[in-house]
Amino acid sequence: MSSAGSGTTPPFVAFRLRPAPPPRRSRPGWRRRRPERFILIGFSLGGYIARKVAELFPERVVALVLIATSLRVDSEERAKARQDVIAALNPTTFRGLSRQSIAHSLHPDRRGDKELVGRIREMGNRLGYQAMVVQSNLDRGGIAAATLTCPTLVIAAANDPLRSADEAQELAAAIPHSTLKTIAHSGHMLPLEQPEMLAETISQWLDAVGLGR
Repeated sequence: MSSAGSGTTPPFVAFRLRPAPPPRRSRPGWRRRRPERFILIGFSLGGYIARKVAELFPERVVALVLIATSLRVDSEERAKARQDVIAALNPTTFRGLSRQSIAHSLHPDRRGDKELVGRIREMGNRLGYQAMVVQSNLDRGGIAAATLTCPTLVIAAANDPLRSADEAQELAAAIPHSTLKTIAHSGHMLPLEQPEMLAETISQWLDAVGLGR
């Protein structure tokens, strides 16, 4: 998840999910470390976290960009599947998700791309087992959508096997002042499968809502 400050030369600030409680108004240190006002971008699980940040700090979030994410909470079946994945992993030998799982998340044309699959697996390896557990156990329920007031761009991947077109449409419909864009020829890993098209889509939307450079 990342944020960019508003203005003519907005800074870019990236921050990682760590095993810690979510930011609350009672944590002034979190507020001091972030730009005063910023555009917030959340990918996949980061989309849920971005919406929560916008809910907690509406005076600071100028706009939201939500990529390959959803409004839905995990079903019992999906939650169990996540726990089964965690149970099957060994914290001492964890090196990221399996290549098969990663390939399944990609566009069919990219599933045989060993370099891309390896790159994604290494990302998981760097995050580590504990971050995987934290991400899998995060509660996705009770996060604002209808009460969000900032301009919001929802971006879906046309061939996302993890997040359906219906989910993207639901999310966009639930958030006022939102725009839905779909990027072709990409699976779930949009930032890596179609980085240039993703950047162009975000840039054009920022210009359209008067927040471009």
